[in-house]
Amino acid sequence: MTGGFLVIALLSLRADASVPQLYSPRFVLDHQNIGPTRAYEPKAGDIMLATDGSLFWLIMHNIALTSHPTHSGIVFRRSDGTMAVLEGGPHDTLYCRTMDALPHLDSYAAKGRVWIRRRANPLTEEQSADLTAWAEAQDGKLFAIQRLGWQLCPLRTRGLLTRYIGKPSGNTRQSFFCSELVVESMVAAGLIDAKTARPSATYPRDLFFDRSINPYINKTLKLAPDWDPPARYEGVGNSPKALQPALK
Repeated sequence: MTGGFLVIALLSLRADASVPQLYSPRFVLDHQNIGPTRAYEPKAGDIMLATDGSLFWLIMHNIALTSHPTHSGIVFRRSDGTMAVLEGGPHDTLYCRTMDALPHLDSYAAKGRVWIRRRANPLTEEQSADLTAWAEAQDGKLFAIQRLGWQLCPLRTRGLLTRYIGKPSGNTRQSFFCSELVVESMVAAGLIDAKTARPSATYPRDLFFDRSINPYINKTLKLAPDWDPPARYEGVGNSPKALQPALK
């Protein structure tokens, strides 16, 4: 009888290992995984935040007076019903892309830490449809590497003039950096106030902590309670190598 229970327990562990997990949500950026865990199923509006350990991007972010996480994206439902992540410049590429959600999350988890800020309140059908239309329209646009470079300069959107500049541009803009694209996506779906949103002045770290060293962003960008605190993501071991053709 004991042997039978052991077999069942082992099978249960294997089943759990095949399902992505989220650890306890908390506004803490560290290397600890604090339980208990729960199974993760991507939902429209969830925010992905990740760091791949790249020294180059960490230095660039530090010059811009920010730090980890260095990547961000937003989950949406494609027109065909599958779940995807929209991200600007995934894995240091030069385009905005929409990628299958779980394989993409796993590709980042294989390189570093990944967190999910789950929507506490599900999107309405209209919000989800607006997010879908927006996200699919951005697929293939350029990664805004030149404008990202301006974030290293004193005269940038993220500064004393943030209240007046860095506002949403919508479909008139043909390139985005990652956190800018996430904020523009939330505006397009009606998830945050377009009047106070400043996409080109918002960094992934702001999205993670719900606070910022920029006074205007700190005052206006509050994702809670509509989004849960960040929860560390543990994937199922998809190989990032297998994803490379989709990122070309």
